[in-house]
Amino acid sequence: MAFTPLILTHVLAASGALVIGGITLAMKKGTRTHRLFGRVWVALMFIAAAVSFGIQSKGHLSWIHLLSAWVLLLLGMSIYAVLKRNIKAHQRRMIGAYIGLIVAGAFSFLPNRQLGTLLLQTTGLI
Repeated sequence: MAFTPLILTHVLAASGALVIGGITLAMKKGTRTHRLFGRVWVALMFIAAAVSFGIQSKGHLSWIHLLSAWVLLLLGMSIYAVLKRNIKAHQRRMIGAYIGLIVAGAFSFLPNRQLGTLLLQTTGLI
């Protein structure tokens, strides 16, 4: 099992996005701090999604890369919505992207995935 710099970048960006995104969703909306945290979250999500295209099994993209493409599109649509002052659309898209992050994170811990195997080895289950 190899945790390459690309995989580590992806994991660190996604983990950071998970934490920052949760904080951002919990805080008062529209404040300077919310906007700052939101920008950091978007940057982390962009890095995690963009880097994922370099992580390939057997030399080609997999179905999980569709989620990465969707996240990139969703981030763009959400930024566009907030710039157009369509706050409801912005909120829905950001919440949707955060839920997608949680789902993708859960899938990464399946036994046949690197993080899942690492978790099982660390806990002594394999």
